[in-house]
Amino acid sequence: MDLDLNGKVALVTGAGSSIGFGRGIALTLASAGCDIVVNDIDAEGAEKTAAEVKAFGRKAMAIKADVTQMAEVNDMVKAAVRTFGKTDILVNNAGRATTPRPFAETTEKDWEIVVNLNLYGVLNCTKAVLPLMLERKYGRIVNISSGAGLDASPSMLIYGMTKAAVISFTKSLAREVVSSGIRVNCVAPGFGDTNFLRTANFPPGAREHALSMIPTGKATTPQDVGNMVAYLASDISNNIVGQTFLVDGGLGL
Repeated sequence: MDLDLNGKVALVTGAGSSIGFGRGIALTLASAGCDIVVNDIDAEGAEKTAAEVKAFGRKAMAIKADVTQMAEVNDMVKAAVRTFGKTDILVNNAGRATTPRPFAETTEKDWEIVVNLNLYGVLNCTKAVLPLMLERKYGRIVNISSGAGLDASPSMLIYGMTKAAVISFTKSLAREVVSSGIRVNCVAPGFGDTNFLRTANFPPGAREHALSMIPTGKATTPQDVGNMVAYLASDISNNIVGQTFLVDGGLGL
């Protein structure tokens, strides 16, 4: 299937990890013809992903920015527009979790970390890019939620809450902007062997237990997520509005 993304410009947040969904999304979009703005708080990681994008023969720029900070997000979007002249596609991928624990044992710091990145990061980037899309009457926004946004384990309550909010935001914003030629959809990955387990300090054996629960027996890969994002970013999916797609090997069945 030809997604015909040639000439499109995509901003992908949280794309600096060498084993993350963001990198997979960026490279899949590049392979389909997109020029890529690679964002991450890790400047070196963003530069590495940008170099890989260029290996596909596409243009790329790496921008270090903290998506929880509106001023940094605005500067990032301005820099992207100065370089490429537009932003056709926004992929709100940046996110994280904290160490799983019962809600009664969580701290305000835990809440701040997860809510600021998973929720305010999405709001900030969307707010910065949306006026440009409205002006052009064209745009694609793909938010990355999680299977936990539909059914979170008790120890992942705050993470699941933020990802559920992303799903709700997707549906409501999609209704608001559909008449302006903008499509907003969401991808909810299942368990993936990315930095997620490492940054959240999951206990030993968590990976093996998670894999045992997946009907296909396979973790969600960055390529799996990238394929779905690329489809939703293309005009082929023009009649898909405000939807959330589980990419989880059947875990959510």
